[in-house]
Amino acid sequence: MAVDVIVVGAGPGGLACAVAAAEGGARVLVLDKAADVGGALPYSGGHLSAGGFSAQRAQGITDDVAAHWADVRRISRGLGRADLTLLSLHEQPAVMEWLLDAGLRLDPATPRIVHGHEQYGTPRTVHAPEVPGGPEILRVLRLLLAPHTASGAVEVRTATPVRDLLVRDGVVAGVITEGREEIEGAAVVLATGGFGYHPELFGELEGAPLTTSAAPTSTGDGLEMARRIGAGLQGLGKYIPTFGGLPPEPGDLRVDWIHRPQLVAPERPPWEVYVDRGGARWVAEDDPSIDRKERALTGIERMTFWMVFDAAALEASRPMVHGWTPEELDAQCGIRRGVHKADTLEELASRAGIDPAGLAAGIARYNECVAAGKDADFGRAHLPARILKPPFYAVENHPVTLITFTGVDVDEESRVRRADGTVIEGLYAVGEVIGSAAVNGNAFCSGMCLTPAMAFGRLVGRALTRGRR
Repeated sequence: MAVDVIVVGAGPGGLACAVAAAEGGARVLVLDKAADVGGALPYSGGHLSAGGFSAQRAQGITDDVAAHWADVRRISRGLGRADLTLLSLHEQPAVMEWLLDAGLRLDPATPRIVHGHEQYGTPRTVHAPEVPGGPEILRVLRLLLAPHTASGAVEVRTATPVRDLLVRDGVVAGVITEGREEIEGAAVVLATGGFGYHPELFGELEGAPLTTSAAPTSTGDGLEMARRIGAGLQGLGKYIPTFGGLPPEPGDLRVDWIHRPQLVAPERPPWEVYVDRGGARWVAEDDPSIDRKERALTGIERMTFWMVFDAAALEASRPMVHGWTPEELDAQCGIRRGVHKADTLEELASRAGIDPAGLAAGIARYNECVAAGKDADFGRAHLPARILKPPFYAVENHPVTLITFTGVDVDEESRVRRADGTVIEGLYAVGEVIGSAAVNGNAFCSGMCLTPAMAFGRLVGRALTRGRR
């Protein structure tokens, strides 16, 4: 069989592309290895952002693309690609209206400024009332897709892994499925997501230990297929972790996102200290900039640290861990991996895997700073109490991968490029497969993963059908 457009991957970028191409008159085939469509959306927080859309205007918020671009450029330190970022930012307000017109439900407290990432200067992030918010976006994308599947313009095949690209005379002419079926298409769009569930590939390209919140299907299939036919990469060396999560249980790569430590200082001023494996502090725990703390985290051994606090802090500073009362956190000690308590700091260190002498010295030094009312080491301003009252607690935190930063290199039309910069004819890529660094640089910009995926999906879908109607 032959179609106009083959979309590999039925996540937000792939579905947006399929809808846009079908609206332009194309016959579209969507292939996905999972049992259902959605990609990472069932696992995603579902944060979206745009500069200047109706939900902002309804709350009297003045914003536009230029202001959004200024914030992204500041947060990313200008390390993203300006060409791709501006293309996406100009399309993102239209993406928001497209979803809202189709019935996307928003939390009434949004648009808001999200403190879990480096903050925008203007409230422009929205999400669903429920947590996680990704399933609400998927619900709306299903509604947008439905008339096109009903008309036959779009066929969706799930549980259909694609193993390779079909190349003829240097041009991508289709795909080869795991079942060795050759399917021809005038254009192939890779929308397979990132590789945050592939430890070996992650180690090769991002060079870091992997604790992930990615979907189990995020194994880099599209990136590896493209590399096999000579595609270049972008975003190498720009990985940064998000700031801390409990270690996963043995045999599971995924972080427990429901029970995650509350490490956002503007939301919970910390009573604890953060220590490395040697027991030493390494950052001002009350720094309101998550970005600065994430960058400091990359400098410690395996990007792993421990929150250390005492019984007084457990009661006074809530929640130490989302979803747990102080009593529930106490009950998890010695049961849940990475959660420990003991009557002495030395015993706590031994249980947690921290150097005992180093931890005792580190806490003694911190207590001196509290008594003096000044943190001479890191400049921490919030010094509520010394760490003195047993039992003492340690909660282990690993670097968490939300998104992968390296991806397939593309030009301004989302055409995949070889390492020498020449275009691979017939092949396009959208979403996380092009690497988050393309628009985020070496940072996390709120709403700049899902929204650009759909923005680029729509742009490519329209471009591939321009002139058909």
